Amino acid sequence: MTDAERPQRQRVVLAHRRGARMVRTRVEVQEQTAVGDALVRGLVRAQLGLALRLGAVAVCLLGAVPLLNAAFPGLAALTAFGVRLNWLVLVVLAYPLLYGLGWFYVRAAEQSERDFVGVIDSEP
Repeated sequence: MTDAERPQRQRVVLAHRRGARMVRTRVEVQEQTAVGDALVRGLVRAQLGLALRLGAVAVCLLGAVPLLNAAFPGLAALTAFGVRLNWLVLVVLAYPLLYGLGWFYVRAAEQSERDFVGVIDSEP
């Protein structure tokens, strides 16, 4: 059979994707289906993990002051401006540290919420 004798090939399409059902994640979340519940649990899990990590950082940094005083008793006797150095560190540096960790948490939590909304609003 030559090329001229062969019938021309046709592409057969059983279903067009234009009218196919799109994933509607916003409706899934609003109706609290299994998919929506999994998405919301993922957001809560991400924010909880962030909070636990930042809490561990705060405990480690603030807990290091008494541990250093116990390990090196000479540090507890140091004074600056008539105040013991360990109290000065705890009073002066603790609040900016906690404020900075809180500021970072708010920014990171808002970013994870923006990512969550982006997943929900994205059209496949």
